[in-house]
Amino acid sequence: MFWRGVVGYLPVNVVQGIVGLLTIVTFTRLLTPAQFGDYALGFSVMSLTHTAAFTWNEAAMARFWAAEEGLDAGAAHSATVYGVWALLAAALPVAGLVAWLWPLHEGLRWAVLAGLAATLPRTIAKLAQERRRAAGEVRAAALLDVWQTAGGFAIGAGLALAGVGGAAPLAGAGIAAAAALPFILPAERLRARAGRFDRSRIGSHAAYGLPVAMSLILALVLATTDRFLLAAFLDQTAVGLYHAGYSLANRTLDVVFIWLGAAGGPALIMALERGGQPALKDAAREQAQLMLLLTVPAATGLALVAQPLAQLMIGGPLAAGAAHVMPWIALSGLLAGLTTHYFHQAFTLGKRTLMLMVAMLAPAAANLVLNLILIPRLGLDGALIATPASYALGLAASALIGRRSVSLPVPWLTLLQAAGASLAMAVVVNRIPALGGLPELALKAVAGGLVYGLIVAALDAGSLRTRALDVLRLRRSPA
Repeated sequence: MFWRGVVGYLPVNVVQGIVGLLTIVTFTRLLTPAQFGDYALGFSVMSLTHTAAFTWNEAAMARFWAAEEGLDAGAAHSATVYGVWALLAAALPVAGLVAWLWPLHEGLRWAVLAGLAATLPRTIAKLAQERRRAAGEVRAAALLDVWQTAGGFAIGAGLALAGVGGAAPLAGAGIAAAAALPFILPAERLRARAGRFDRSRIGSHAAYGLPVAMSLILALVLATTDRFLLAAFLDQTAVGLYHAGYSLANRTLDVVFIWLGAAGGPALIMALERGGQPALKDAAREQAQLMLLLTVPAATGLALVAQPLAQLMIGGPLAAGAAHVMPWIALSGLLAGLTTHYFHQAFTLGKRTLMLMVAMLAPAAANLVLNLILIPRLGLDGALIATPASYALGLAASALIGRRSVSLPVPWLTLLQAAGASLAMAVVVNRIPALGGLPELALKAVAGGLVYGLIVAALDAGSLRTRALDVLRLRRSPA
């Protein structure tokens, strides 16, 4: 199931990667630095609202589907989850009223309102997507993702051209999600109508999902506190500069982690439910090896090409500052991705999600304290120091506490191989002269990728070379 998901979700993540880069290229040029800062803050409010109100229910849809599908085709499970969604949706008008009455400047107010409005269609689309992923319906889940990503970008860009300002990208995301609903809701409603809303399930769903939501809120606090404090201590332009560099570095890594997580999470649940601990250990080790071999060099590469990448991808007023931000965020993104998409699986697999919330308390608190101390003294650099320090603490806490739920293997040899090959890549790339822009970026990317790939292949790190040869032999063998 894992490798089927890896292959099936690859086109989605290619699209997400391209659109993610185009988003930065487009909106850092169509929006002023201050408007880009409004967008960053509006996006943060949208994410916090979604997570606080809806994520626990989405988590329950994903985690319990494998067991529920065999009972009544998941009808009662779907009826309950969608019924709870309808109740939770009542929180959005309240949040909108608060945003309207809150003393915000006009651009930020509309960005926040656009984000809250987008939350409604995005949450119901998310439920449908989580069910499809849990059921192994890779193609359907992938198509929904592609449409929301590409459609949201295109609509948002059009709105930005029309002068909507920082609200444009958020409104585009909401319109794209709403446009997908006529295609996904009929099948979901048919399944839910075949079952009955079961209040007795809500308790187990909440016991599992609420700690997941709380941990994600803490993760969002960890990821967004710096923006609000930069706005408080500095200004919206500083937020826009930070968000531009953060988005370019983090989004590039996030695409890889989300890709592997979309394939890996359901596969680990299936392995545990159907094969027990031995099957889980094998599946987890395989996933961790591939994750390390792809993300360690990706983070290293982003740090190495920060300057030419920022020159190429980010609008002029933001480019220089964003290049300064990117190496720090590349490290933070690596630590955050490994924590979220691997070590946090221990808590969901063991259904001990309260421990997940505990694991996130320390890094979230540390991030807040460090930013409060460092930003007034060091400005933007204070946020850059606080971020990787907090994520490192989060990884350590999650790895240690998670062992009390489900012990996930750490492939130390593969980690050393990935780190060693990345170090060799860095030595070669640093000897290439700073030509600037696309020539420098292309030359360093090709040279770095070639060096890293040859070393990994020679070492057969993570048995990737062996697996590739096995696949080739199967394809060449007669039917």
